[in-house]
Amino acid sequence: MTIVTVAHGAGGEDTWRIVEELVRSRVPRDLRSFRGVGLEELDDGASIEGVQRIVITVDSYTVSPLRFPGGSIGSLAAHGTINDLVVMGARPVAFMDSIVVEEGMDLNEVASLVNDMIEVLKRYRIALIGGDFKVMPRGSLSGMIITAVGIGVAKRVVVDRVREGDKIVVTGPIAEHGATILAAQMGMLDRAPGLRSDTKPLIDTVLPVIEEYAEHIHAARDATRGGLAAVLNEWVRGTELAIVVDRSSIPIRREVESFLDMLGIDPLTVACEGVAVLAVDPAVADEVVAELRRRGEVHAAIVGEVVRPRTPVARGRVLARTEAGGLTFVEARALNLPRIC
Repeated sequence: MTIVTVAHGAGGEDTWRIVEELVRSRVPRDLRSFRGVGLEELDDGASIEGVQRIVITVDSYTVSPLRFPGGSIGSLAAHGTINDLVVMGARPVAFMDSIVVEEGMDLNEVASLVNDMIEVLKRYRIALIGGDFKVMPRGSLSGMIITAVGIGVAKRVVVDRVREGDKIVVTGPIAEHGATILAAQMGMLDRAPGLRSDTKPLIDTVLPVIEEYAEHIHAARDATRGGLAAVLNEWVRGTELAIVVDRSSIPIRREVESFLDMLGIDPLTVACEGVAVLAVDPAVADEVVAELRRRGEVHAAIVGEVVRPRTPVARGRVLARTEAGGLTFVEARALNLPRIC
């Protein structure tokens, strides 16, 4: 067969065959478990033994198109799950997936997308310890959805609790992923050829810095849906604090800024997939930025500060300093774009 059929998700021989061909046969034997039961046994669950301070994350990926400039749903699922662990200070060690495919999809396309995910896990020696595969009837699902569970171990877990005086650090140019997906969905990639998703893992560049400066990093998040604006608003919502950012300090590529400006979209509200946002003790903020740049995040920058505002209306809010020197509120209004990540 060259296309996915309902039988592939029915739980019988066809399901076993597609799981073997798409997933298990592509994962090296030593990456089918992490100190316990895993992909080798194909049980209903998996186990991890002899590990303390475990961090677990789960997310679903439903991007359209399934392949886009800079990545695919497969690499995105791996990168996004890895980064959710990284920003908590955890080193990813194991991964599980649940793949749902529409009947009629080309099997070669499915295999290519799954392989994109597996190649990321192999590169970083992350064990794929289990998963699930289902098929939905033609027309009831658009293409493919991947739900991923990531498991990591941490020496010290970063919990998001910003403090007055913290500096806000952004590790790279913002709005890359959301702008690329928006252009692809609107059929405008040919008018913005410089657009490319920033989807990438932050294991080599950001994780070592979080581990080294963990006691000085009071919050860390990857700015995915809702972008930088959503992260910062969530950090101060319901508190007596506010965050003030300087728009001119926020890294953004000219091609991305021009494209979003043409559509009247604030880049601060647009998704990233390879950018972390940190709230750092001011005493070490410059060191943190220097270390991020040394490790490859060459655009890392301090873009704002956590303050205690005098006016009640600013408490629990995010404000941006404009080029004219004034302040405007930055709302957490996510770009209403379906199937973005």
